[in-house]
Amino acid sequence: MTVLDGSVNVIPVLDVAAFLDGDDAARVSVASQLDHALRNVGFFFVVGHGVDWAMVEDVYDQAARLHALPDADKEAIVMGPTMAGYLRLGGGTSYASQIAGEVRKPNLNAAYFVNRDPHGTHNQYPDLPGFRDSVTAYFQTMQRLAHRLLALYATALDLAPDHFEPFFGAPSCTLRMSHYPVVAHEDHQWGLAPHTDSSFMTLLPANDVPGLWIRPEGHDWIEPPALAEAFLVNSGDILKRWTNDRFLSTAHRVMNASGRDRYATPFFYGADDDALIEALPGCVSPGAEPTYEPITYGDYQRWFRNRNYAQYTGEQAGAETP
Repeated sequence: MTVLDGSVNVIPVLDVAAFLDGDDAARVSVASQLDHALRNVGFFFVVGHGVDWAMVEDVYDQAARLHALPDADKEAIVMGPTMAGYLRLGGGTSYASQIAGEVRKPNLNAAYFVNRDPHGTHNQYPDLPGFRDSVTAYFQTMQRLAHRLLALYATALDLAPDHFEPFFGAPSCTLRMSHYPVVAHEDHQWGLAPHTDSSFMTLLPANDVPGLWIRPEGHDWIEPPALAEAFLVNSGDILKRWTNDRFLSTAHRVMNASGRDRYATPFFYGADDDALIEALPGCVSPGAEPTYEPITYGDYQRWFRNRNYAQYTGEQAGAETP
């Protein structure tokens, strides 16, 4: 099943219900659809995921609550070197993507970041009753869903279903709760400038306020249709590197022209900090050399963060992509 963009089938819709119930034939079938989606589009919708949508609606409400706090309350949990906490409006600029152009202006969104924090030392929470519990429950639910989807990626790459398990024992996960207010945009300025993600996969729940645009291979910018209670999933730069460009990392951007506040809650899922990202078996033609040098997941992410958020990390990475 695909969602139509005019007369062109663009974004595949993957129903994962039978796969999540343990149907092995469904795993193979859905993995084939995923392979097609990530070779040709870089995005797909997931339905049949089993996530209680009331939990998704609640995390949107929590995002609105947080961003409605007085500035002083938000600045009290401002993002620091751990990359957890509040990022003020215009606090980030998208420099790290290979598609970054010469003209870059601050992104017109504010955001709040929560990371996987097994020792409870990194995240900063606002003084809002129920906020931490709601966000934690959603975070854990998304982490479980993303982990279960790994078998589809492995199968799509003709690998054993559990191939990725050793690389995701302590996954790098981030929930970003973004606010795109109603503001004027200058030329070459966006709510979130054209970019690609740095992670393995991103899961973005359906949003009733438009603003996201994607640029699939062979297409101009298109606005994904609204698909109720679905997650829009895209591959990131790490998966592109890992598959030696077999899978895409597709450009996307955000511009809030709706006339009302827009909130977004993308969940970024990645490998262990020390996972070595090098071309997977079957992703390099015989006699050819891999396109990318091996790099650990953590080193790539630190380069990415230092390029986009140097004023918070306290470092500045080189201009070249590693």
